Amino acid sequence: MKKKIAILGAGAIGGCVSANFSQAGIEHCIIDPWPEVIDVMRKQGLYITSVAGDYSTGPLQAIHLHELAGLPIDHFDIVFLASKAGEAKWLSELILPYLHPSSIVVVLMNGMMNQDIAKIVGSDRTIGCVLELSAESFQAGVIKRKTPPSRTWMGLGELDGQRTPRLEEIKNLLSHVATVDITTNIEGAKWTKLVTNAMVLAPFAMLKAESYEALQLPHMRELVLQIGIEAIAVGQALGYQLEGIFGLSNEEMGQDPKVIAEKLVSTLLEHIGKKSQNAVTQDVIKKRRTETPHLNGLISQHGMRLEIPTPANRAIVELMRQIEQQIIPANLSNIDLAIALTKSYATN
Repeated sequence: MKKKIAILGAGAIGGCVSANFSQAGIEHCIIDPWPEVIDVMRKQGLYITSVAGDYSTGPLQAIHLHELAGLPIDHFDIVFLASKAGEAKWLSELILPYLHPSSIVVVLMNGMMNQDIAKIVGSDRTIGCVLELSAESFQAGVIKRKTPPSRTWMGLGELDGQRTPRLEEIKNLLSHVATVDITTNIEGAKWTKLVTNAMVLAPFAMLKAESYEALQLPHMRELVLQIGIEAIAVGQALGYQLEGIFGLSNEEMGQDPKVIAEKLVSTLLEHIGKKSQNAVTQDVIKKRRTETPHLNGLISQHGMRLEIPTPANRAIVELMRQIEQQIIPANLSNIDLAIALTKSYATN
């Protein structure tokens, strides 16, 4: 029996998954809160630009949120939840009536949202995923993909660490999108990706700078590595075991926090290219809320609770708050502000 598959979230990540599924002939529908995106996908589909070649999907089965009310309950067998971390809970509640007891929700997003989603849809229906897929979208239906399938990586895992047949099923589906590994340590892998995201997303976004350019600026590398070292310390205190990601083995990652931070940043930038804007930078340009509270903010919150200093992460959270509220602009001068705030938090 053919599985009923939904992709919930038609942003850059969900759009890339949908496009690759379309290319592979995998039937699915795509659901998104933004009406314009759904209208464009219904009429003409998605247009993907990539170093591997440009292509168009043609019209897709796209569903407005209000149209879910017309679907039968217990409708979807597999849901790929591809949203921002801040939207994860309400979208999980939204899709809950359309799941049956053996439905699967695959969490395709940044941040440590697996457990929050599992509390809503059930841990037995939740599969975690850590992903390295770099893409951007500034126009409805048009996505610039910077890591084509050959350079995209995903790791899948059950929340309880078991290896199950359904992991292989999801791996086979996502193999059209990326190189996919299965891990028995999905939360550790997610925290490792969180370390990377904390180092490169908001810190680069506060400058509105491209990836390689940002890391070459004076004092920026030191700030980025301090963010990563803080994040690793908090993760270890929480009991997370760091996991090799981006195709790196645990041996290649090493044990020294500074070496791990360097390895994660350099590997990511090697994969996405020297000229690349990240997801938080795109949100800053679009004047949208960013995921910073779920990344650097989460690290800071846990650090305060555990009495582990996280001054660099705290500084990034504060600067991004001011940028989102349009108190200050995103530009290169924020490096000096971040360093000054970090020193201030470190002494208070």
